Amino acid sequence: MASRSSKPVATSRLARASSLGAVAAGEALRKRRTKLSMVGRSAQVRARMADESVLRSAEQLVLVLGAMKGVAMKLGQMLSMLDLDLVPPAHRETFQRRLAVLRDSAPTVAFDDMRKVVEDDLGAPLDSLFAHFDPEPIAAASIGQVYRATLDDGRVVAVKVQYPGIDAAVRADLKNLVLFRRVLQQALPWLTPAVLDEFRTNVESELDYAAEARTQDHVADLFAGHPFIAVPRPVPELSSARVLVTEYFPGAAFDAIRELPAAERNRIGEIVYRFYVGSLFTFFEFCGDPHPGNLLLGADGRVCFLDFGLFNRMNPEHVEFEAACLRAAAEDRHDDLHRLMVDHGIIDHPAAVEVEECADYVLAASEWCLVDEDLEIDPELAGGAFLLAVDPRGSEFTGMKRQNLPPEHVFSRRADFLTFGILGQLGATANWHRIAREWLYGETPATELGRQHQAWLRSRETDTRITG
Repeated sequence: MASRSSKPVATSRLARASSLGAVAAGEALRKRRTKLSMVGRSAQVRARMADESVLRSAEQLVLVLGAMKGVAMKLGQMLSMLDLDLVPPAHRETFQRRLAVLRDSAPTVAFDDMRKVVEDDLGAPLDSLFAHFDPEPIAAASIGQVYRATLDDGRVVAVKVQYPGIDAAVRADLKNLVLFRRVLQQALPWLTPAVLDEFRTNVESELDYAAEARTQDHVADLFAGHPFIAVPRPVPELSSARVLVTEYFPGAAFDAIRELPAAERNRIGEIVYRFYVGSLFTFFEFCGDPHPGNLLLGADGRVCFLDFGLFNRMNPEHVEFEAACLRAAAEDRHDDLHRLMVDHGIIDHPAAVEVEECADYVLAASEWCLVDEDLEIDPELAGGAFLLAVDPRGSEFTGMKRQNLPPEHVFSRRADFLTFGILGQLGATANWHRIAREWLYGETPATELGRQHQAWLRSRETDTRITG
């Protein structure tokens, strides 16, 4: 039975508004487990998606992104994680293949050129810096490649090296984003000016590996001794603006994780949710780049998190505002939710946004973690939530789309949606609301992982008091 402070199963007005939602609401009368209808969209939106002009816009998108290697890979990563229905169904498979080429393609750079980046930045020959350096990359990132090496003291390390000239290329791409904004928004109407500005600012920050090393060291400190989360330590004396050396963490990549039994995928999904979303409410800071390529599963069951080029710290008052909004939505206190949005300046024209529209807008993005029941996340559900919240072609939220979402909240919502996308790729099932109640209400954990996490938090606080 749902508690008084959580939503009943799939009975919101939003859920009943679409054909999928109507089916889900009806099934809820007969089944305990129900798929939510955040994938539902108005007939107007579906008709727009069937328009061949959308395909032409999508083709333009591929052409534009094809000239932007570093930035294209970033956008391609995002698009590949969410079922966004960018083109008519008959053309979707072909379009997804073309996007996959953009996402997976990385510059082909000879090892000698990559070696020169390392030696120029660190000021010494490669063989004096490392006891052994494998010239074959073990992974490709959007702006660099990762190699495996061994230090003189025997430590095995991962070495992330930027492609030569990628910094200038990315900065040029970011300028082109402004020039091609109209083309991009025809195919990706959710790519609003606020989203583009946030994207530009944070992608450029990824170019500084020295800053990333400092951030990663901080996050490794933050999660030191954690029972199921691992963050490799950087090696600061071997890290620079274009070279990042960290501990090597041997583990299974995401493709292998997806093949695991459901129970293990569910466990990993909960860990992912706790790390990317729970950290915001627990520590007021979070990694802004959730992506399957940034996860590894260790032999001991821990999940290793990589890539801290996009990292954000939020004012605790802003975090509490987000928590207050989620509590109000979970408890169906729609008037309170509307008032919170007005008081925070997100709704700057209160008369233009009805109370129920405001509530439905929040539910479109977050209902999956406000419903008190086990819910399996799939790519369709994740993509549907994203589109309902941010696609201007929809008619559901015309008033809300004219309102102002401050940059700090754009960044946290982006991280939330991309986390949802990872869970969809995993096909993970959990009662996400019961997990979230730990940070929304301060409740006792409802899962074994939650109990382990809380015990670690208590030991961490004890250690801090002793050392402090």
